[in-house]
Amino acid sequence: MSDNGNVTPHTADRLRARLDPFYQAVEGVLIGQRRLLDRLLIGLLTDGHILLEGVPGLAKTLAVRTVARALHLKFQRIQFTPDLLPADVIGTQIYNPRTGEFTVKHGPVFANVVLADEINRAPAKVQSALLEAMAERQATIGEGTYLLPRPFFVLATQNPIEQEGTYPLPEAQVDRFMLKVVIDYPTRADELAVLDRMGGLNASTDIPPVLEADELEGLRQAADAVYVDGKVKGYLVDVIRATRHPGEYGMDLGGLIQLGASTRATIALHRAAKAHAFLAGRGYVTPEDVKAMAPDVLRHRLVISFEAEAEDLRPDHLVKQVLDRLPVP
Repeated sequence: MSDNGNVTPHTADRLRARLDPFYQAVEGVLIGQRRLLDRLLIGLLTDGHILLEGVPGLAKTLAVRTVARALHLKFQRIQFTPDLLPADVIGTQIYNPRTGEFTVKHGPVFANVVLADEINRAPAKVQSALLEAMAERQATIGEGTYLLPRPFFVLATQNPIEQEGTYPLPEAQVDRFMLKVVIDYPTRADELAVLDRMGGLNASTDIPPVLEADELEGLRQAADAVYVDGKVKGYLVDVIRATRHPGEYGMDLGGLIQLGASTRATIALHRAAKAHAFLAGRGYVTPEDVKAMAPDVLRHRLVISFEAEAEDLRPDHLVKQVLDRLPVP
């Protein structure tokens, strides 16, 4: 670290090199998912939750489980269904007739990495229980409140094409996800590599831990100490404000965006840009880091108008317009 509390470029590059064994181990199982892997690491480095969207069969669950194994973290998977109860997620009290007392049984949310599979299939009560865990890093069971282990990291998946039997996520919960990462189909070369490695009956996905929790904490502290210049901070804030008041920035998007990004989005973009710079081995943030992370931070936070939907515009299109038109310092 430097005298002013920021990580020096040399230190950032040296600490980033400690992630090389992690990338090597995980990419031995995951093929062609470097961008997803970077985003999962950014979430872990910034204490942020991630919403994954993609059609079934694109290795979302495998990616999360593999990352948890590589980092020696406790992993739990919860399959969200319409009949799921809050107690199935956070736990419950069990009565012991011999002692006449209640004992607390913790649910699967008491883990370091929690995969909420098909989160939009659960009713509102379950989503509220998970929201408390995500926001407060604690769970309420009966009259007691119990802290969750650290680090605590929720990754939720949702299917973009199958909407029957689903419950829309409340805006308050969607805003709690730091990033929304859209997973696309692999390239032809990557899919051939998947066949070569995973096409047999004896294909293995087991990998040894390559990074301990205390090492991860050190990397999180280093990522948080990445320097952000005042001009870059101003640019970052302008990106967020342009989604709320596009007319102030000379953009004719007012009729397309019904609700702009929240202040939480500003904080999320700031943290994500620092972590993105750290993964590049730099001790400082550039406007390109802000541009790289803006779509993942904003796509689930913008509420677009009916006019935008009629023109087949998506939040990604509007974020791109903001980034293309806004002057870069």
